[in-house]
Amino acid sequence: MSDVETERSALGISKTTVETEIRGKKLTIETGELAKQADGSALLIYGDTVVLATCVSEKKEKEDLDFFPLTIDYQEKAYAAGKIPGGFFKREGKPSEKEVLVSRLIDRPVRPLFPDGYKCETQGIVSVLSYGEENASDVLGIIGMSTALMISDIPFNGPVSAVRVGIKDGELVSMPDLSEAEELELNFVVAGTDEAVVMVEGGAKEVSEEFVLKAIDFAHQEIKKINALQKEMVSRCGKPKREFNTLSIDEGLKAEIESFIKEPLKEAIRIPEKLRRQDAVKALQEQVLERFNSEEQDRSAEIKEIFHEIEKHIVRNMILQEGIRADGRKPEEIRPITCKVGFLPRVHGSALFVRGETQALVAVTLGTQEDEQKIDALEGESYKSFMLHYNFPPFSVGEVKRLGSPGRREIGHGALAERALKPLIPPKERFPYTIRVVSDILESNGSSSMATVCGASLALMDAGVPIDVPVAGIAMGLVKEGDRTVVLSDIMGMEDHLGDMDFKVTGTSKGVTAFQMDVKIAGITRDIMERALEQARQGRLYILQKMKEAISAPRKRLSPYAPRIYTMHVKPEKIRDIIGVGGKVIRNIIDQTGVKIDIEDDGTVNIISNDEASANKAKEIIEGIVKEVEVGEIYLGKVKRVVDFGAFVEITPGVEGLLHISQISDRRINKVSDVLHVGDEVMVKVIQIDELGRVRLSRKEAIRAESSSRH
Repeated sequence: MSDVETERSALGISKTTVETEIRGKKLTIETGELAKQADGSALLIYGDTVVLATCVSEKKEKEDLDFFPLTIDYQEKAYAAGKIPGGFFKREGKPSEKEVLVSRLIDRPVRPLFPDGYKCETQGIVSVLSYGEENASDVLGIIGMSTALMISDIPFNGPVSAVRVGIKDGELVSMPDLSEAEELELNFVVAGTDEAVVMVEGGAKEVSEEFVLKAIDFAHQEIKKINALQKEMVSRCGKPKREFNTLSIDEGLKAEIESFIKEPLKEAIRIPEKLRRQDAVKALQEQVLERFNSEEQDRSAEIKEIFHEIEKHIVRNMILQEGIRADGRKPEEIRPITCKVGFLPRVHGSALFVRGETQALVAVTLGTQEDEQKIDALEGESYKSFMLHYNFPPFSVGEVKRLGSPGRREIGHGALAERALKPLIPPKERFPYTIRVVSDILESNGSSSMATVCGASLALMDAGVPIDVPVAGIAMGLVKEGDRTVVLSDIMGMEDHLGDMDFKVTGTSKGVTAFQMDVKIAGITRDIMERALEQARQGRLYILQKMKEAISAPRKRLSPYAPRIYTMHVKPEKIRDIIGVGGKVIRNIIDQTGVKIDIEDDGTVNIISNDEASANKAKEIIEGIVKEVEVGEIYLGKVKRVVDFGAFVEITPGVEGLLHISQISDRRINKVSDVLHVGDEVMVKVIQIDELGRVRLSRKEAIRAESSSRH
């Protein structure tokens, strides 16, 4: 035994390690050395990226809960990238947007794999300890959390693993790194069990449905390899799973309740309006509680569970047997759509998108480079010039809640909509604006994130943003019982809650731009996914046609209230001439014209003004500054200084030359001030530019040249 092994043994450390290879790099999973007091912990290493996943679950369950109290938190340590946090306190603060999104990403494939009836409060924490170029910490978080749960005594029906998959130069690749991200035509995170895929999240550049399926199939093969790794870890060091009590249902009571409510519940469920339906169902539940509960024994939890099971059975049976949904639609039918653009008079672009009982009011604001969002992340600083923010106020679902900062739902839905539209946003060279889109959900009955995508597309076109084609989104659902399967288009809230899948697809008429799938059952087959994708494509084309009826192309002119940005390009070495010593020249241009000027390192100059004449004047001044002074050229200059031996004349903004006393006139001059004064405009010819860039001028040569041209 080595010295290290002896020391580990003395400390009670028994480390277990398993390894495999993914795209030429070793993936290592370790346990037994770190965080030993957690119920389960796993350290994952892939290249230079190291992630620690831990899980702890209370031994006593929470009473009277109708949900599983699971919390997943992903946190990035600044030291992982060799950075010190900014701000006054110099420590990590509230979760960043990325940390919130990855927390959701880990939660979604893990949550459905806990057994029904498990109600003990459970917390999983994923910490990034070292951040490399692998772009893998989110994927490792899913694998690590599943591993920690698998080897713990917490009940969990895993394993589940994940990989990132991309399409690069038409070829499928697994685990693309940060340097490849911009080149990818498709970038998905796929999670799954051995049997099926349970989650997909990502974006694409108008990729066909066929390629989407190929990418998911490709990812699933890699997932199975990593699942095998987790199983090996369990066989070597897994703990026996703890026992837990599930709510036992009295079948006799269930039969009585079903007999009492079956018909009135069917009638209530068939009410088309969401709030009326909810009120009717709630009133019926209260009747059941009053009739079947007793003072001697409180059976409220059991009665509510029975009521929910009956409601779920009725809704699903209607769809499977009758082909009819609660609001009367057929499975592939989309709710009525209304689109309005230019809805708000003073904003730069706006739209109201209504689908059934879901309303999204979307506004676009155009700004300048100063309005870009600075992102300070582990991978380094970057700037965002396109932002989409989603708000979900409580009145949209008829509730009373305190307004606060955006929660995980708002951040997640906003990120999905932003990802859907980003491939269509024109590059800065074509449209040099910072774009902020805000979606306020005014009414919600399912698919508000997809309504946001549609409304944002309309609002961008209303604002005159030159997107080549609009983007639409649709949420798909699934009801599956044995061999009976029905795919639902444009699901409403009830179908999301009681169905087996929430499957969102966005895209243009050409292909998919974003994809998000969560499955509540063990998984779905490739055939079902293929069917759902085709049904979603047909629905998307229908919605795009409805949107086209409201606005068919981006407006040719921007709103009169939007800033105007006029772009010109200069040689990078001329930037200092435009700015001048201490910023003197650029300040003078701004004072003269009233414009704002942004200059980039590559020589791009953006002139911001609501007045086209002012912008043109500023552009003319800058063109004069950057114009190369040439020997032999004649300029109309302005006398800036008069000295004994001549005068200094500005021939272009910021460029002065010496007009020597001998070059002012053919006749002899005793004093320069007898002929020239500060502010005089004179025609001069450049006769020399020396090696130091100093310019010599001649007035008499200019006069001669002008005279000869007349003859």
